[in-house]
Amino acid sequence: MSYTPVEKIFKGSGSIFKLTIIAARRAVELNSGAQKLINTNLQKFSSIALEEIAQGKVKYKLREAVK
Repeated sequence: MSYTPVEKIFKGSGSIFKLTIIAARRAVELNSGAQKLINTNLQKFSSIALEEIAQGKVKYKLREAVK
C-alpha cells in the first residue's frame, strides 16, 4: 500500500470533491488500458491515479455550467 501526502495531492485540485472525481476518472482510464504517466511499482489503479495527480502529471479542465 502506498502513502501519498494529502498536501501534495490537494496542491492542484483545491477541493476533495474535484480530487475524487479526477482520481476516479483517471483510474477508469488506466483500467481501460491507458498508459501510466509515471514509473511506479504500484498495482492498484486508484493508487497510480493519485500518485500521477500528486506529481502533476494529470491535468483537468472545468466545463462551463449549463444554464
